[in-house]
Amino acid sequence: MAGVVLKDVVKIYDGGVKVVDRFSLEIEDREFVVLVGPSGCGKSTTLRMVAGLEDITSGTIAIGGQVVNDIPPKDRDIAMVFQSYALYPHMTVYENMAFALKLRKQPKATIDEKVRRAAGILGIQALLERKPKALSGGQRQRVAVGRAIVRDPKCFLFDEPLSNLDAKLRVEMRAEIKQIHMSLNATTIYVTHDQEEAMTLGDRVVVMKDGIIQQSASALDVYHHPENRFVAGFLGSPPMNFFEGGVSRAGDRLYFNEGTGQLPIPDWARAELEATIGQKVVLGVRPEALSDKAHARFETGDNKLTMKVTLVQPLGDRMDVYLATDSHPHSVAQVPAHTGLLPGSTLEVFFDPARMHFFEAGERGRRIAESPRERTSRSSAA
Repeated sequence: MAGVVLKDVVKIYDGGVKVVDRFSLEIEDREFVVLVGPSGCGKSTTLRMVAGLEDITSGTIAIGGQVVNDIPPKDRDIAMVFQSYALYPHMTVYENMAFALKLRKQPKATIDEKVRRAAGILGIQALLERKPKALSGGQRQRVAVGRAIVRDPKCFLFDEPLSNLDAKLRVEMRAEIKQIHMSLNATTIYVTHDQEEAMTLGDRVVVMKDGIIQQSASALDVYHHPENRFVAGFLGSPPMNFFEGGVSRAGDRLYFNEGTGQLPIPDWARAELEATIGQKVVLGVRPEALSDKAHARFETGDNKLTMKVTLVQPLGDRMDVYLATDSHPHSVAQVPAHTGLLPGSTLEVFFDPARMHFFEAGERGRRIAESPRERTSRSSAA
């Protein structure tokens, strides 16, 4: 295995369309890195440049310490798993998995050993004599992964491999891919638009937008300490709630004015937000940090807004409660399942002061302040 280093990589298509912009990332040997972002953010193009399937406009890509800009895909010692499986329909599972090894003229005994070992890892020993048309989507994806495993490459590349599977099978295959990574200790770059996949699979998550890295950190770090509003809103299901407003002073206290009410600003954010008085500020709060008084797991105080319940979605042990004010018609709180909340009712919604996030205005507004609890957990993780 080997590390992968991308330095100032740029991709510009004909017509001047820039899809990847000064992309720099160091991936350690044996690390599992997930590139995630909305459609068109440049994640698949970046992966294809690593594979050699796309030329780079400028910058360098190195695999195992060797710059591969001008090395053809077949000589980069990588293995790629595609969304479409890309299996040869006229070949059996065994032949599909063995094909690349035969091209390398490896001994038959070695090929057989590698194919059967990979089939054992993936639990597809009984499928080796079948052809792809006789397999389910999940079985075909296992064969595609097995074809990559037998090559013992320096790096595995996955391009949205689970997109064609149903929800239940995606969850199962996510677990299998993670287990395979741990058993092989393989350097892996995985592309997905599914933020749940990104958070469950990656040692590190790289969030992209418009060809630019927005944040690169562990999944929990990205979730709890988003660098900007885009990252905060992209990861999480339901996503983070945003309230646009401003900061004002009343006596010796600072308040965030939501438009229909105001929330006291926690002491830990006072210094940073003092300088924003008179400017637009965005308050971000994840659904689990909003609660009615009866189910709040934090000190409630006077940090509340009166909101209207617009929709209740029971989800087993919890409920997603959709809320609205005149200024912000769409917010979500996650509370334990109970029957007391009905659409059309009015609710006092409390905000956890330790889990507030403050951002500059704009889609990619930078984080302004970070709570002491977040700083502590960040230091512990480091």
